[in-house]
Amino acid sequence: MSLDDHAEDLASDLGVDKEEVKADLENLVEYSVPVDEAKESLRRKYGGGGGGGGSSTPSVDSIAEIDTETGSVNLTARVLTVGTREISIDGEDQVIREGDLADDSGIIEYTAWEDFGLEAGDTITVGNAGIREFRGNAQVNLGSSTTVTFEEEALEVPYEIGPERSLTDLQVGDAGRTVEVLVEEVETRTIDGRDGETTIKSGVFGDESGRLPFTDWGNRDELEAGAAIRAENVHVREFRGVPEVSLSERATVETVDREIEVGEEVTRRSIREAVATGGIYDVEVVGNVVDVRDGSGLIERCPECGRVIQNGQCRSHGEVEGEDDLRVRAILDDGTDTVTIVLGPDRTEEIYGGGLEKAREAARDAMDQTVVGEQIAQEIVGREYRVRGHLSVDDYGATLDASEFEESDDEPASRAADLLAEVGQ
Repeated sequence: MSLDDHAEDLASDLGVDKEEVKADLENLVEYSVPVDEAKESLRRKYGGGGGGGGSSTPSVDSIAEIDTETGSVNLTARVLTVGTREISIDGEDQVIREGDLADDSGIIEYTAWEDFGLEAGDTITVGNAGIREFRGNAQVNLGSSTTVTFEEEALEVPYEIGPERSLTDLQVGDAGRTVEVLVEEVETRTIDGRDGETTIKSGVFGDESGRLPFTDWGNRDELEAGAAIRAENVHVREFRGVPEVSLSERATVETVDREIEVGEEVTRRSIREAVATGGIYDVEVVGNVVDVRDGSGLIERCPECGRVIQNGQCRSHGEVEGEDDLRVRAILDDGTDTVTIVLGPDRTEEIYGGGLEKAREAARDAMDQTVVGEQIAQEIVGREYRVRGHLSVDDYGATLDASEFEESDDEPASRAADLLAEVGQ
């Protein structure tokens, strides 16, 4: 459905001018507010209520019955988590609550546009709760026309109640989580934000379970390398295909007086298993290099944005004087699936046996810079490697940015048995 169609439906429901509604809707979507959230906000603005409810609000026996076509419902569930977040709608800041609801059949995310006083552990019955589609899944929407009743008898659910999680338990879309982590890496930078230049911090958190990247939108002093901290009301978003811990200004951070040992064990998966996750910050796969792709070896990057350029042309900055760099883009196959692995300059130098000067000399002698990539291909194609790094998955496929790239010392028979078990033979 186009934005114009959304505006027409909304204007018809509310009995207001379509062009005015469309202008407001366009403004909200411009600020990355999902269309359904934007429509919910405009319903409240023009007095049409919230919750996405219609004239009929069916009760459901379980969360498992709810899907994206359900409409609006009455539902009894247990509140697992409550997080707060501030968003900008039509130029005004609004605080929303979000988290997870559960019963014995499953878990479903919710967003509350009003402060209903929800706390983790509450058992509630909601009336006229809207159901919308968000990130491909059904989500409960609690608006101004929703009623919330707090039940005295607790609903038993087979899920953890409360916000505390380890890093490896976090998933994209999680809200209101609490983590205790070690700040392993941190950098401060200035970006062009919604309200002008904004100073933020980004880096890597670690705990006993593993590591995840983070962004702190509040530029907090507590976040310094080596600090052990407790962060509450954090959210998890997707950034470059992997989960990232996001600390908004409503998150709270304090140092903790305990030593946090960061787990060094990495999960080894088949490529098929890894790709099916949709993205992992730290994963290990083993497979054979079957091809080295074009654009490997000696390349040129734009001095402004760092993108690889072709014939002196950058997609963003036009004609530029490129800066030489080394990289490898290769296809790794383990029998279950394939992934594109990307090796940066350090790993590429190790494979090539030399740095930029050696690569430039080889390109000059051959009068062709592709000779460097061809020499690298002769070295690694057909061999089995253990690769560790950050896996991202998007519409163009799976990419593993390698932090480690070593020839495998696995026993072939053992690897073959594992692969056969993976493919069900």
